[in-house]
Amino acid sequence: MKNPVEVNAIIAELERLYPDALCSLEYKKDYELLFAVRLSAQCTDARVNQVTPALFARFPTLESFAQADEEEVGQYVHSCGFWRAKAHDLVASAQMLLRDFGGKVPDNMEDLLRLPGVGRKTANLILGDIYGKESYVCDTHCIRITGRLGLTDGSKDPLRVEKQLRTCLPPEKSSDFCHRMVLHGRAVCTARNPHCDACTLRPLCDTGRAAE
Repeated sequence: MKNPVEVNAIIAELERLYPDALCSLEYKKDYELLFAVRLSAQCTDARVNQVTPALFARFPTLESFAQADEEEVGQYVHSCGFWRAKAHDLVASAQMLLRDFGGKVPDNMEDLLRLPGVGRKTANLILGDIYGKESYVCDTHCIRITGRLGLTDGSKDPLRVEKQLRTCLPPEKSSDFCHRMVLHGRAVCTARNPHCDACTLRPLCDTGRAAE
């Protein structure tokens, strides 16, 4: 596990490499991000971004989603995979947001987890991107890279990784850090054949140093 000096050095290098730590999903309204994240489950962000413009044009308000026919929603999201479950969750979430939360996306973990299809990863992303709160989006990139770096013990369990990151990352850096994990995972620290020779984090990385 890393000491605070090493953690800060990793964060600083990631900030240099990826100054714009933005979610790659495209949205204009808070609930659109919530729905886009649900669609991204076992689907690429690029594919979701191809689907959502037509989806959000057909259903331009939360009320229109709440009144939508799930089969019709499914036609728009079919290419994202698991379309029946995703279409159901979008409609049911819209109904719950209007009924229980005044049409607003909740700003706390407990209420977010009440929404259909929302797990801790989605809830954390919403808390960070919409509300600017401490958040730890432990997706496959984050889990893989933090384990390789030595920020965690290498666990593949998202909740265990989240708990470990909470102990070492500055809360105000947590959301952007996780976005940068995605960018670094796509560009350098890939799941198979990571580009360690080209990685400027290698001097700080347990796995990279072990391979030298």
